[in-house]
Amino acid sequence: MDILFIADPLDRFKIYKDTTYAMMAEAARRGHALYACEPQHLAWTGGAVEANVRRITIVGDEADSARWPWFQAAGQENRSLAQFDAVLMRKDPPFDLEYVNATWLLEMAERGGARVFNKPQAIRDHSEKLAIAEWPQYVAPTLVTRDSARLRAFHAEHGDVILKPLDGMGGMGVFRVKADGMNLGSIIEMLSEDGARMVMAQKFIPQISEGDKRILLIGGEPVPYSLARIPQGGEVRGNLAAGGLGRAQPLSARDREIAETLGPVLKARGLLLVGLDAIGDYLTEVNVTSPTCFREIMDQTGFDVAGMFIDALERAAG
Repeated sequence: MDILFIADPLDRFKIYKDTTYAMMAEAARRGHALYACEPQHLAWTGGAVEANVRRITIVGDEADSARWPWFQAAGQENRSLAQFDAVLMRKDPPFDLEYVNATWLLEMAERGGARVFNKPQAIRDHSEKLAIAEWPQYVAPTLVTRDSARLRAFHAEHGDVILKPLDGMGGMGVFRVKADGMNLGSIIEMLSEDGARMVMAQKFIPQISEGDKRILLIGGEPVPYSLARIPQGGEVRGNLAAGGLGRAQPLSARDREIAETLGPVLKARGLLLVGLDAIGDYLTEVNVTSPTCFREIMDQTGFDVAGMFIDALERAAG
């Protein structure tokens, strides 16, 4: 297959832990041709959605860190997205208006025959924070509002809460407010921008000490291991970007129940790869933009997550 990866700049990849690199390496091992571009390289010409792309060849791997860059790129060429067997949207958040614009262009490309994963409409339709509301049976007490009085009442009811923005990533903007209410007003003002933006409040889940678990769904099926991202040094956030320690572990019975409930539904909506986040027995996020953690699970367990993903991609695009 000819596979186009729409991603961040390749020369910024940390290939020893990058999930998109793991996908590329497995696809190349199977003989698929790799192409890459960034969202700004997309264009609608009035008749088709095209992109300035470069064919790339992998020349280094995570065991050969002295070889840099890790890829060789051919000259830029302009191609219609419909000419590729699969187009993978792997741009990292933030999920801002430019990200939304890219999904609209990709949806136009689909109408012209392109096969895009994850499906652009499904990316837009699933807010990574708000999507949990579809499955309230798995969710801890939660409030979404920009009303400071409601947020204060929620804190008064539950005593120990987490406050976070709806569009954050990597643990950015996540605050814990304990029963003493220290800095509650300032945090609400900052996160809500004085009532201009929605904020999510959740009852604090003590099991965060055991990790914020990333559960991967590929083609609707769960990877048998999660990555528990464990907060370090008094930090409340387990995100790897915030210094969390990643520990791969088998799915618990509750993890598997959540994954098997959500998996078929999300697959039917065109979401080939999803990263569910769970703390203890509770679902906290449904990540659909560019889920990660392939490498950590592969390295610690030997389970071939990238192979499972490319198998699913071949079936979906075939």
